[in-house]
This record gives sequence, C-alpha cells and structure tokens, in this order.
Amino acid sequence: MVPQFLLSFSLILSFLLYCPPTLAQSPAAAPGPPGPANVTKILEKGSQFSVFTRLLKATREDVTLNGQLNNTNNAITIFAPSDSAFSSLKPGTLNSLNDQEKAELVQFHIIPQYLSSSQFQTVSNPLTTQAGSGGRLELNVTTAGNSVNITTGLTNTSVSGTIYTDNQLAVYQVDKVLLPVDIFTPKPPPPAPAPEKTKKGSKSAESPDTSVDNSGAVTLNVLDNAVLFGVGIVAVIFSL
Repeated sequence: MVPQFLLSFSLILSFLLYCPPTLAQSPAAAPGPPGPANVTKILEKGSQFSVFTRLLKATREDVTLNGQLNNTNNAITIFAPSDSAFSSLKPGTLNSLNDQEKAELVQFHIIPQYLSSSQFQTVSNPLTTQAGSGGRLELNVTTAGNSVNITTGLTNTSVSGTIYTDNQLAVYQVDKVLLPVDIFTPKPPPPAPAPEKTKKGSKSAESPDTSVDNSGAVTLNVLDNAVLFGVGIVAVIFSL
C-alpha cells in the first residue's frame, strides 16, 4: 500500500511541477471608432458606378475627397452617375475631354456640403460645386414631393436613389451625367482690345508748325506785292 501511495503522490507532484499555470484571458479590446468613409469603396460596393469610379481615380479627385473627409469639419454630397448614364452620352464624349476638363466634370458632381434628402427642399440655388458656382457652372435643385430634380442648362435629371449617407457624406445616384455649360458649349470669344487713345499734345505739337508755315507764306506774298509796286513806280518815273 505504501509504495502505491508514494507512486501516486509522485505522479501528482510531477503534474503540478511541469504543467504551467493557466492564465486568465483578458477581455477583448473594444473596437475603435470607425474611420472616415472611403468614396471609391462605397461606389465599388454599389457595382454600377465603375465609369465614375475610374474618373475619380484618374483625376485624383478620390484622394482629394478622402483627404477632406478625414477632417470632421468637412462634409460632402456626391451625385454619382450610373454606368448606364455614361452609356447614354454621345460616343467619344469622354475621350474628347482633356485632363483638366475631366477633373472639372467630376468636380461638378460634388457639393462641398452635406445635404440630406429633406434639405433639398430648402437649399439655395444655384448650388456651389467643387468646380465653382453660377454662370457657366450653374447647378440647380428643385423638389416636387419626394422627387429631387437637377438641372444644369444642358442636363435635366433626378435623384433615383440613395447609395450612402451619414452625417458627413451623402452619395446619391443620378441616371444622367451632369453636363456643365462651361465644358460642353463653346466659350464666348474674348472681348476685343480697346482702341488706342490719341496721345495728348500731338495736335498741339503740329499746330505751331502749321502756323509758322502759314505766316511765312503770308510774308512772302506781301514782299512780292511790295516789289511789284516799287517796280511800277520806277517805270512811271522813267516814262515822264
């Protein structure tokens, strides 16, 4: 009995010595606050905005937008044309644009403020876009019930759905590309240069010469007459 007891005791002691103590697991760390929304990822998730996403990347406007959204003081609203909207453009429309015009076209679809669907009813026209506002970059929004209509002077379309919205970013789908007048109509010719003004003093500089010439002519006429008169008198005297 004693040897069996000693054997059992030694086995228990060995187990306690060689088995590491079990540590209590610490609770999982709480997830941090969500980062700013990524515009291109939102559009890619929508799966029908590949052309607009390509334009954002090609013009580097995606970098600008994501940088703006990293600052919580900035807010953005985007009107994203669907792929079918780009398909309805005339063939070669995008290829005819230079890099600056492509960037302006993308910026024309971006409003530097957050607009919820209800705010479209009270927003002031024309809207300011990332490309500018008014004149040849005019963008107006009107509402009728739940319908939001957008006009540019060349495009008339409406918001057909909400892709994404939070308190900083709103992305809405539009079924036509918003065409700004500034790109898709001929620019007015530059104003003609003003006629050169006559230099002051030019007339006055010429007048003395004219007066001198005239006075000289008068003097010569008087001398000629006097000579003739004198010759006439001498001829009369010799004739007597």
